[in-house]
Amino acid sequence: MRPWAVLLGIITGSCVGGQSTEDLGFVEVYKLGRNRVHPLTIPKTMANAGASHISMEFGITGPSYTISTACSSAGHAIGQAFWMVRNGIVDAAIAGGSEAPFSMGFLKAWEAMRIVAPDTCRPFSRDRKGLILGEGAAMLILEPLENAQARGIKIWGEIAGFGMSSDAYHLTQPLAEGAAQAMRSALEDAAIEPSAVGYINAHGTGTQANDATEAQAIRQVFGAHTDKLAVSSTKSMHGHALGAAGALEAAATLMALDRCLIPPTANFTECDPACPLDVVPNVARAANIECALSNSFAFGGLNAVLVFRNNRSKQ
Repeated sequence: MRPWAVLLGIITGSCVGGQSTEDLGFVEVYKLGRNRVHPLTIPKTMANAGASHISMEFGITGPSYTISTACSSAGHAIGQAFWMVRNGIVDAAIAGGSEAPFSMGFLKAWEAMRIVAPDTCRPFSRDRKGLILGEGAAMLILEPLENAQARGIKIWGEIAGFGMSSDAYHLTQPLAEGAAQAMRSALEDAAIEPSAVGYINAHGTGTQANDATEAQAIRQVFGAHTDKLAVSSTKSMHGHALGAAGALEAAATLMALDRCLIPPTANFTECDPACPLDVVPNVARAANIECALSNSFAFGGLNAVLVFRNNRSKQ
């Protein structure tokens, strides 16, 4: 029996799995005319490979699975893990996301949608021209506060709420009402008022449609309090990591709360009237924030929002 958890779960998010392995297989078959590919092609491309490897590496036998909801994958994974721990389904969970999408074929597929920036990612800036792809991974350990304190570990913050929704609208175009519903659900789950939120780590892709729609959704939820909110997009620095984006941004949000330092929206040049937000342009800002949101919105209209609270008083 583990000294700090009887049952441990693993919930990960991934959007496309092993894209470079898949690309290589296509080259072998379609270009080189070979009649077989590498025997590990399927194990290396399946989206759940990350969760399975974590399970095998650490001998974790509890619930382990992967969620694939495009760019909300990691947000959904962390949210479901949070609910599982809170409801006693597992004693603790490893949750987050991973993505390694870099390949020429995959980049060309995104470029075909005309939403990849020719220069760099400028979320919420009037002259924004699209997203920049990124890749990476981030994992969180979720457990009850008293268990973490008993282990004497660094506590980065508290996950306080989770909300999700579906736009039921369009495969690629976002809907403000759907995003707003997810934010409201997350706040309700956390039992906090909108006025308690001081920072939002925005989905902020740098595309024309997303940024304006997200700004509209934030206004719908927070009303006049929007003018007191800091809203930044860290995708301006690490790129859009697709299924891992929500995990990278959850980690950035927790670090912002812990270190009293809000990450900036980099590459910002010009205010956009369609995005009337304080986007923390270009320079990080010192701020003592109690609560923060991390937004993840996906193609297909699948939205996931996490609420975090600083935990400095409980260290």
